[in-house]
Amino acid sequence: MSDWAGIAWLVVLLLANAFFVGAEFAVISARRSQIEPRAERGSRAAKVALYAMEHATLMLATCQLGITICSLLILNVSEPAIHHLLAAPLGLTGLNEAMVDVIAFVIALLLVSYLHVVIGEMVPKNLAFSLPDRAVLFLATPLVWVSKAFYPIIVALNWTANHAVRLFRVEPKDEAASTFTLEEVATIVSQSRREGVLDDAAGTVAAVVEFTDKKARDVAVPLGELVTLPETTTPSQIERAVAKHGYSRYVIVDAAGSPIGYVHLKDVLRAAENGDGQSRPIAAKRIHHMVPVMETTDLEDALALMRRAGRHLAQVRDEAGETTAVLFLEDIIEELIGEVQDATARRR
Repeated sequence: MSDWAGIAWLVVLLLANAFFVGAEFAVISARRSQIEPRAERGSRAAKVALYAMEHATLMLATCQLGITICSLLILNVSEPAIHHLLAAPLGLTGLNEAMVDVIAFVIALLLVSYLHVVIGEMVPKNLAFSLPDRAVLFLATPLVWVSKAFYPIIVALNWTANHAVRLFRVEPKDEAASTFTLEEVATIVSQSRREGVLDDAAGTVAAVVEFTDKKARDVAVPLGELVTLPETTTPSQIERAVAKHGYSRYVIVDAAGSPIGYVHLKDVLRAAENGDGQSRPIAAKRIHHMVPVMETTDLEDALALMRRAGRHLAQVRDEAGETTAVLFLEDIIEELIGEVQDATARRR
């Protein structure tokens, strides 16, 4: 092989090494949330990228095999060519042949190592980290082709690596992590607010993160703090309660003081429309039952239960099954967006 052919192979091998390094970091860094919408719109590159992300260990084995082969060939092919090109000018210095060989070898080694690290490793790695979604769309297709071309070898290497990992009592994963934990999201929000890239003056984003971590007991109103009405209450008494307290919903309790449901101001209006007596106890059909939830129920799960049941109030029970508090839909919403004003509340 001529010296200039060796230089040409150096360029080709550096680009191949860069491809495998870039593809490796792109598959790990890309997020499904950014790729899936493109795949749903019919993008073939996005579909292949999702396949690569779902078979991450196989793709990483392909990249490592490619990087290893390229690294070994770079030195074997390029060093003799560069060494020979440097030997002629160094021979004119009058140095003996042994010294010329040593100097040419050191310069060739340093030059190849520099090009390998910078062009073949650092540049593609930084590009893949900076633009992971674009990188995986561009690099996933040829990477998958290579993996299929050398499939038996790559599967064997991947099988060996997975069994070696299991020796350390760690279960290998096929798919790269594509989601954030709650703690990671909270850290991202906090950091973004400090750096000024997230405008959350109302605290809505931070409230959403905290909301996910709360339980029903954290927001529910204890029974002793409730404004309640007896089950014998009349529409006229409800009207007076609305005028006095300004709430639109009231918990109805039995003779023992245990909640049995709730009534809404509109129930009084319906009673009047239907000709029900204002002095007679409100009809049982006007009393809405409350959704039962446990104190330890996640707040988001309690919200889902209330939405499915179409109820604005929920009974909060302890481990013994006793009702200890009442959870209001309004209070749950306030955890997300801030204070909500009852339409009938009196402004003080």
